[in-house]
This record gives sequence, structure tokens and C-alpha cells, in this order.
Amino acid sequence: MSTASFLLAASRARGRLSIRRMAAWLAACASDPKAAPWLVIGFAAAHAVLWTLILVNLKAAQDVHMDVAEAFAWGQKFQFGYGKHPPLAGWVAGVWFRIFPVANWATYALAMATLGCGLVICWLIALRVVDRRRAFFVVVMLALYPIFNFKGFKYNPDLLQLVTLPLLVLAFLHAFAERSWRSGLWLGLAGALALMTKYWVLTMIGAIGIAALIHPDRWLFLRSPAPWVAIATLIVAMVPHLIWLKEVDFVPLTYAGDVYGLSSRAQSTQLVLGYVGHNLALLAAPVVLAALALAWSPRWWMTLARQPLALFTRAWSRGENTGVNASQALNIWIIQIVVAVGPPLGGLIFTVYMKTDWGISLFFLTPLALVAIPSLRLHRIALFHIAAIWLVITLAVLAASPTIAAREIAENPNGTSGYGARSELARELTEAWQTRFHTRWAVVAGTTEIGEPMTFYSPDHPAPFTPGEVWSSGLTSLEEAKRLGFIGICDTSDPRLPVCDAWMAANADHAERLAITTQRFFHGHPGPAIGWKVYIVPPAQ
Repeated sequence: MSTASFLLAASRARGRLSIRRMAAWLAACASDPKAAPWLVIGFAAAHAVLWTLILVNLKAAQDVHMDVAEAFAWGQKFQFGYGKHPPLAGWVAGVWFRIFPVANWATYALAMATLGCGLVICWLIALRVVDRRRAFFVVVMLALYPIFNFKGFKYNPDLLQLVTLPLLVLAFLHAFAERSWRSGLWLGLAGALALMTKYWVLTMIGAIGIAALIHPDRWLFLRSPAPWVAIATLIVAMVPHLIWLKEVDFVPLTYAGDVYGLSSRAQSTQLVLGYVGHNLALLAAPVVLAALALAWSPRWWMTLARQPLALFTRAWSRGENTGVNASQALNIWIIQIVVAVGPPLGGLIFTVYMKTDWGISLFFLTPLALVAIPSLRLHRIALFHIAAIWLVITLAVLAASPTIAAREIAENPNGTSGYGARSELARELTEAWQTRFHTRWAVVAGTTEIGEPMTFYSPDHPAPFTPGEVWSSGLTSLEEAKRLGFIGICDTSDPRLPVCDAWMAANADHAERLAITTQRFFHGHPGPAIGWKVYIVPPAQ
């Protein structure tokens, strides 16, 4: 053997030894009762920080999403509801932005902090179903699920459900095992917290109820105080919100019926198929990458050439598996099947407008449901493989993110929803108001797409008022707007411009009128130029 060949072989041997040592360390930490929580918390924090940096780069040419600005606007006034949804998303945003500055990066940090908390809670769920090694594998699979990274860029009630729904499932597994009044109390409080996020969580509550009813150990659970204490606690905890619902004439239900009701069954079918295809495509990423982590071996190319199926079959074996709690695994399988199948079927039966975003909160149990299959054998090297895959992908996206942002604006120069310069408009209108009246700009009137960004970006954070909206957020009123004065805004590129013009003519006939055009440039690439009709209504004398 030549010297060069010897050195190469020695280098490869040292590399394999280092990998084995790192894999052994990672498996030992993941399996250790004391070290494992810190490993998971550290991983979730690293994931949140890295993806916050990625999103700051990826979205550098854009203002924050309308949903994020809306949650910020809700958080300016703590109420028991905000017209469209229950209040928890607004409360969380309100607390967050009393600690962090009102800046784009802070919204992405909020989204990633939410998902980081979700990862830790999902690990706690997994510990009740599988051993610690598998539980950490589940966490990394979730971190590779696009909902927990680039698709999770916008904080809204859908994203917050990835904290409250895992808490609900965790409380149910605890109550199912303990069957005590105290565990029932926690389950009821978790259910109320979930319902205060979005009414869509009724799908998960229903799935948990079905699991409790058809599980072989159902009578042990149903004869205990846990489920009945949970129901009573949930009802009592929801009383303040239910009172608010009655006071506002159940406007969130009106909103749901107005926005998501369809008369065309063909359109409903098409949307349901799109919902199913979209969510299956997103789930494919963590499933395929996990399969690669399980199949990866030092001489994988030789196995691929000789016995290609052996790469994937070696991770499967018959027989009992002490690393899986079969009783709790059955609960997870039932819940995941129900929330996967139930909503599309309901959408078809009731002719509902199925949004793809509704799947954001419903598939966080899929990695655990797969890893909990007893015949799956998870070797410790698989933990290193999947962690390495996560790290390589994350660092690669971080390095490429500035280039991706520049390329996207170059390819979509007329994307008014993404690249319209609303932040510049907010600052310009704030200056115009303060120059004229030397007071705080209190109210902005316009569509949700323009009003909420003004609330977020203006230093005065004016309360948004949406003309003609039945499901008003309750942050202000037309009477208050006329008393304090307001700035009305119509987007000339919006098909609803005639409606906006008509409302302004009726309610801002004595306003000072301005025509303003805004345009953003990013790395030399121009965004869309948008013309705005502005109506400045002075405060009442």
C-alpha cells in the first residue's frame, strides 16, 4: 500500500470513529433522564434561532404577513374575542410586543418561539408513547416538517395551535393513564386553552373523544373522574368567552359561515383534493428524510447495488418492542387518523371552503404515529443521521436565504400582496397626521390587508377599522373614528376599490384627499408601484 493510500484509509477510519463517538454521545444524551430535557430544549432553541435568522433573510424584501399584523393589532387591546377568532393569539402577541420591539424580525422570532415550544411539548407527548431515543427522533422529524420551518413564518391562530393542541393531547394521555380528578382538571384547562385559540380545535377535541370511546381500555377511563372533571372544567373556564360570544351576537360563527360556506360542490371537491394533496406533500419531507436516516449505512452504495430493499427492510423486525407503549400508541393512531380523515370528509359533506392552512395544526402527531409502530427498530446511529440531515439542510438554507430573497423579488416584481411597500406608507401617513394635528394618529380605515399593516408599522399604532365588516374586531368603532379623526385608505390596485370609494364618499366627504404612490427597491430590484387614495379626516371639534 502506498503512503497516500495508507493516509487516506487512516483518515477515513478516524472519521468513522468520530462519527461513532458523536452518535454514541447523542444517543446517550437522548436516552438519559437528566440530559434528555436539556438536549431537547437546546435543540428547539437552536432550531428557533437559526430559522429566525433564515426568515429575516428570506423575507427581507417584504412587509410582515397580514395575519401577523392582525394579531399585533388585536394585542393592543385585551378582549375576550376579536370578531373572527377567540382571543389567545391576540393576547400572546400583545404580551410578546410589550417585551420585544415592533419590528419584522420580532414577528419571525415569535413564530419560531411558538414552534420551539411546540417541539418540546411534542417530545413530552412522545415520552408517554415511546422510549427516549425514539422521542428525540420524533422531535427532529418535526423540525424537518415544513410547517415547523419555512412554512411557519407567520404567527397567527393556526400556528399557535401547535402549542395548544399538543398541550391538549399531552393532557389527554396523562388523564387516560392516571384517571384522577387532578388529571381531568388539567385536561379541561388544556381544552379551554385550545378553544381560546381557534374553534377549529373542535376537530382535535372530537378526535380525542373518539379515541376515548373506542380504545379497549375505555371503561377504565370513563368510569374514572377524569373525563367528567375535564368536561366540567372546560365549560366553567369557557364561561367568560361564551358571555362575550352572546354579547357580540356570535359574530365569529357569522364570519365562518360568510367566508367558508360554498354553494358549489364541484368547487368544494376541488378544494378538498387540494387540501389533501398539499398536506401529503408537506408530510413527505420528514417521512422521506427519516427513511433516509434509518437506511443510511457506512457502505450504503454496496448494499444498494446488491440488495436495494435491504436498505429499508433492515430497520424493521417482528416481535414485541419494549420501546413502545402499545396502549398510548393506539390513542395516537386513532387521533391522527380521525383528524386526517374527518375534516376532508366534513368539507365534502357540508360543502366547505377547505383552506390548506387548516392542516397546519393537524399533523404534528404523524411522526410519532410512525415511530411508534412496534416493528420499527431505531438504532442509535439513526439519531445522528437525522440530526445531521437537519443541520445540513438548515445551514444550507441559511447560507442561500439572501440569494433566494433577491431572486424571488426579481421573478415576482408585481407581487402587490408580498412586495407592496405598506410600511413606507404607514410612516409617511404618520408624519402627515402629526404635522397637521400634532396628536397621535388614532384610527385607520381600510380593508384588513391595508389597515392592519398601518397598525403594525406606524409608530402611533392606530386602531384598525374595516368598513362594512360585520365581524368587527371591536378595537374601535365608526363613532370613535369620527370623534378622534381617522385616515381612510383605498388601494387603487384592489378590485374592491369602488366599494372603498363609496364608503369614503359617505363617511369622509369633508376629508383632505391625497394621492400617494409607494414602491420598494431591494438589491436593485423594484417592487410593485402601488397608488393609494388617502382621506385625512380631522378630529371632531
